Amino acid sequence: MTPPEALQPEADGKAVRLTVRVQPGARRAAPAGSWNGLLKLAVTAPPEGGRANAAVLALAAELFGLRPSAVTLVRGHSARTKVLRLALAPAAARARLTELLAVR
Repeated sequence: MTPPEALQPEADGKAVRLTVRVQPGARRAAPAGSWNGLLKLAVTAPPEGGRANAAVLALAAELFGLRPSAVTLVRGHSARTKVLRLALAPAAARARLTELLAVR
């Protein structure tokens, strides 16, 4: 079960805002379970010069089956908790998020 603030549909119904927790400098890039109900993403890039942010966007695009241009960073440029905008229907995003949080 995801907390309501973890996934927020946008008004147009064509995109969602997903709150994630990031672990930079990990051994491998992959979903790393959950943190306080949020999807945790581990990336190998260090948190320097925006490299970890770019890696998070690429990983999120891969996990949700989107083009890299369909994922943008909305908030949390220098924080571990980030808000991403995914150009994906809310129902599809919620289903995939549930799958990702169930694996572990």
